[in-house]
Amino acid sequence: MNRLTQACIMIFFAAAVLQASVTDLYLRYVKEELRPFLIAASLLLIAAAVMTLWYELRPDPGTTADRTNPDDREATNAEQATSGSPAAVTHDGHAHHEPRVAWLLILPALGLLLVAPPALGSYAAGQAGTAVTTQQDYGDDYPPLPAGDPARTTVLDYAARALFDKGQSIGNRRVELTGFVTPGPDGQPILARMVMSCCAADGRPVKLGMSGNAPTGLANDTWIQVTGRYTDRLTRDPVNDEEIPYIEVDFWRQVTAPKDPYD
Repeated sequence: MNRLTQACIMIFFAAAVLQASVTDLYLRYVKEELRPFLIAASLLLIAAAVMTLWYELRPDPGTTADRTNPDDREATNAEQATSGSPAAVTHDGHAHHEPRVAWLLILPALGLLLVAPPALGSYAAGQAGTAVTTQQDYGDDYPPLPAGDPARTTVLDYAARALFDKGQSIGNRRVELTGFVTPGPDGQPILARMVMSCCAADGRPVKLGMSGNAPTGLANDTWIQVTGRYTDRLTRDPVNDEEIPYIEVDFWRQVTAPKDPYD
């Protein structure tokens, strides 16, 4: 692989990252706040590749002189061969090339353009313990819930209030949560939402049991919107033995997956 090919692959890869960054595809890999950095990195890669192409394709200023002075050209080649300069590192008149395994660099770009993997869902939630644990500090002062009835909040926010605030900051208010269905410790469906610190590689689930008018018969990874109230019922996650709070469901409805599937 020569430098021209490397530059072309770099442009191809950067274009794939840029295409994912200007659409919602990047949200399946990283947090929304990282979009400007992805776009900037893509543009820098494209600029570097264009500069490489220009450098490799520009006319050689010594070409004319070499043609009109063959003796000087032969002397220069002999001098380079003697000094061991990079320009003379050849075998049988053929320059060295990068290893062919470098072609594998094109696979990530093809993956971004041709394959749109789903966000982490019920399988990942079943393999990891709940992210809301007693080892984390969520603070003691919880701000009031958003205005409106029901109050729209996240699965993570409700779980933290239910476990560490014992529902005091929720009171008798109804809350509205959105998540996907996954099997719970007893085989009954629970509500879950993946959270991540930086990227999908560190994604972990927040899990909520559902009592009352809980949904039944739904397939795993079905996204639902749940309206309900606080309950002090708890269960334990068999994966990491942490407590999982419940929500008393008043009603629910099936919804499409949100643009950003992570809390």
